[in-house]
Amino acid sequence: MATLKLKNIRKVYPLERKKKKIFDKKSDQKDIQKTEDGFVAVQNFNIDIADNEFIVLVGPSGCGKSTTLRMIAGLEDITAGELYIDDQLVNDVAPKDRNIAMVFQNYALYPHMTVFENMAFSLTLQKEDKDVIREKVQNAAEILGVTEYLDRKPKALSGGQRQRVAIGRAIVRNPKVFLMDEPLSNLDAKLRNQMRAEIIQLREKIQTTFIYVTHDQTEAMTLGDRIVVMKDGYIQQIGTPQEVFEEPTNLFVASFIGSPQMNFFKGYLKKEGETYFVSINDKDFKLGDEWQKNLKNKSFPDNKPVHVGVRPEHMYLVDLDDDEPSLKLRLKVKEMMGSSYHLHFSAHDQEEVVVVTSTFAVPKKIRQKGLSIGSEMDVIFDNRMVYLFDPETELNLLHV
Repeated sequence: MATLKLKNIRKVYPLERKKKKIFDKKSDQKDIQKTEDGFVAVQNFNIDIADNEFIVLVGPSGCGKSTTLRMIAGLEDITAGELYIDDQLVNDVAPKDRNIAMVFQNYALYPHMTVFENMAFSLTLQKEDKDVIREKVQNAAEILGVTEYLDRKPKALSGGQRQRVAIGRAIVRNPKVFLMDEPLSNLDAKLRNQMRAEIIQLREKIQTTFIYVTHDQTEAMTLGDRIVVMKDGYIQQIGTPQEVFEEPTNLFVASFIGSPQMNFFKGYLKKEGETYFVSINDKDFKLGDEWQKNLKNKSFPDNKPVHVGVRPEHMYLVDLDDDEPSLKLRLKVKEMMGSSYHLHFSAHDQEEVVVVTSTFAVPKKIRQKGLSIGSEMDVIFDNRMVYLFDPETELNLLHV
């Protein structure tokens, strides 16, 4: 077990001369961070990780999460900043001397070795006693449920079994820190769910600090004590799964965390007397009591442009009179998800999603007409469960 501290970590990859000329011609590209020296993959990364904590780095491809993990492992040099493990500066410490174990996406098993030999490999290199090796491998195999496969070669195993062997190879070393780089991405949906549960159980059994990289927000939400959301090499937010879901710092975090993703509408924040409304498509919707209280402590100009965020599960089909405010949306796609429907609507050149738990959540009159593609419906949202973002800074207005 160990604590980690990443202080102002930065990673810059040098650019080839040809690539550099191309980038110079396209200097207005916002998604390319470059300096005179090269491409900035990770910038200003700061976090303190407690002993036995499970940290998940999550974000889209190319956001710098795997690069950060590889710097912790010592597989990538740190351009700038300081990395501490148990208060020891390890920037220049070789990977083998960091007492860290890494589980890769592609398992990285030796095909000519048995499961036992793969799991024992690092201990064999360290010239451990054979009886000690056998005991450690047997213990790890029992924890992971692969005891009956110890004499098999990797090609005779399923994807999930190979991943267990890869994890077992790391367990036998009794590392201070477990690093996992998208270990479940090669598995099918059912196996991913099963392995996710097994990793949670494993964490309880071995009591080690975990740092886990994924692009899958479901993995992040279910596994992490804290989540680090990344974009373009920068940390966007660090928090518990509940904090990140309920209190996203900015528009990116709000759109990335949640499935289906949050809906966004262009609107205006208005005030009439002491009451706040959001205006969407010229319809005024009163905000909930919590928003009324919070906005009184802030000073925003009247008719301030905002992006209004509403999660699909907080939007509802209704049968209203014409004078009651609602969003007029046209049904584009209907997805039956078993216990719920995902209804995709189009409005003003954008698509919104409404989740209803069953047909019984749909008003009777609408059920009688049928959820027919192309039909226009009235949609409202829970005025307590609304997020407002500044269009320029993209920050959550509660954090401004």
